[in-house]
Amino acid sequence: MKKPVLLAVDDDPQVLNAIERDLRQEFRRDYRVLRAASGEEALATLQELQQRDEPLALVLADQRMPGLQGVELLEQTRQLFPDAKRVLLTAYADTEAAIRAINQARLDYYLMKPWDPPQELLYPTLHDLLTAWQVSYKPRFQGVRLIGFQWSPLSHELKDFLAGYLVAYQWLDFETNPDAQLLLVRSGYTAADLPVVIFEDNTALANPTRTDIAGRLGLAQTASQDLYDVVVIGAGPAGLASAVYGASEGLRTLVIERQAPGGQAGTSSRIENYLGFPTGLSGSELAHRAWMQAIRLGAEILAPQEVTELYVQDGYKVLTLSNGSEIRTRAVVMTTGVSYRTLEVPGIHELTGAGVYYGAARTEARTCEQQDVYIVGGGNSAGQAAMYLATYARRVFILIRGESLAASMSAYLIEQLNQTPNVEILPYSQVVGVRGQDHLEEVVLNNNGTEEIRPARALFIFIGAKPSTEWVCKTVVCDHKGYLLTGRDLVTDPRYAEAWKHNREPYLLETCVPGVFAAGDSRAGAMARVASAVGEGSMAIKFVHQYLDE
Repeated sequence: MKKPVLLAVDDDPQVLNAIERDLRQEFRRDYRVLRAASGEEALATLQELQQRDEPLALVLADQRMPGLQGVELLEQTRQLFPDAKRVLLTAYADTEAAIRAINQARLDYYLMKPWDPPQELLYPTLHDLLTAWQVSYKPRFQGVRLIGFQWSPLSHELKDFLAGYLVAYQWLDFETNPDAQLLLVRSGYTAADLPVVIFEDNTALANPTRTDIAGRLGLAQTASQDLYDVVVIGAGPAGLASAVYGASEGLRTLVIERQAPGGQAGTSSRIENYLGFPTGLSGSELAHRAWMQAIRLGAEILAPQEVTELYVQDGYKVLTLSNGSEIRTRAVVMTTGVSYRTLEVPGIHELTGAGVYYGAARTEARTCEQQDVYIVGGGNSAGQAAMYLATYARRVFILIRGESLAASMSAYLIEQLNQTPNVEILPYSQVVGVRGQDHLEEVVLNNNGTEEIRPARALFIFIGAKPSTEWVCKTVVCDHKGYLLTGRDLVTDPRYAEAWKHNREPYLLETCVPGVFAAGDSRAGAMARVASAVGEGSMAIKFVHQYLDE
């Protein structure tokens, strides 16, 4: 964090040197001391500090300067930095003018020249002024700042992206935050350019893509090698486990992730049944521990990048990315995971990202304070989201089609929900419509045959998932739901004889393309648990070794 600035201004070089020396001697530990040899130079410095959004604590300016005099400079300082302390440095003959300036220009103090010794005539006064300034000073947020509209789907997408990579960022709603409007003007953009991302060096991007932001954050966008031993597609629990074991066992390992690490598990507010964490941990914490572990062991990660095609050429697997580039590898581990199914009711598409969210959308939880929110779904993800949202929302309603949660949710979560007073289960209920102008305002429910309209701040949807395999099912054999068939499930499929042409049976996690393996939720027959995904991702590397040894 940059230190607040003390600015000394005097046209006399000897006096200016003395001011700077004494200020540095006493205040350099906590403040940055700058100097200017004229009022005009000082004003230019102040404008530059404002442009860089740097804090100014105090200006100490001599009265008698050619051109812009001390009182005039301090008056203009007040326009640029209203909270900065302003001190006039004057000779005895100018005492009356200094007193008038305090009354009329609202200066904070005046000091007589000379101020020797400074321990008695300079430092006590400045310490008092700076102590008063520190009381009201709020340090500028040091990190990425995102300016946008609360109900903008793109703003929501960028918030989720930054949160997914654990990037410290500050959200500024343009319509309610005065600082947002000031920052936008300084960045050179207008409301028509929102959302705008301002980085720590004060450079800004308007309407950025996730790839634009990733490049600025230092995330790799291109592969560094011509050929890899194994490429892992997806950085959920299964993919990160594959990356950790592949890299630790000496394989040239590349991970490609299209969104953020952790997959659906990464959005869980609390995972309490994962082995070895008796008090639980968040999905994002687990994902980033594994992410850093994979990098430390030598895995290379591209994000956000998306694979759009896979084909085999001379025994090598060639992956085509959405940007048109290609990556060659000896083996592939498919850990593409699943995505939430969409709810098809009137009004849903127009309000998605503006009060209607798929998944936990933890970045929106604080905006639900003391309001009613609704959750559709009865699985563990829905239960974890309900517990998290209950911390902020006035009431959380969980809508389920059946009688109870017992068939779809873990017992520990059901018990927690029953003990949370502002969580209510609505059995035999479903959403049949949503309403609102530019954001969600009401939900239309069918409650056991009776239709009713309720006010709602947000609707979070967890209605099952579909495998993210659309792009690859033309190359490998998938079941009728799009899940990847592997091992014995593949052998018993009627298409096996036509699809498999190798002189051995496929390994347990191997697809119909030799050397292409599947693990985690996108694999047919997989158990939808974090521990299971981690286990399959680890096992896949064992089979990669066997394949490479052939």
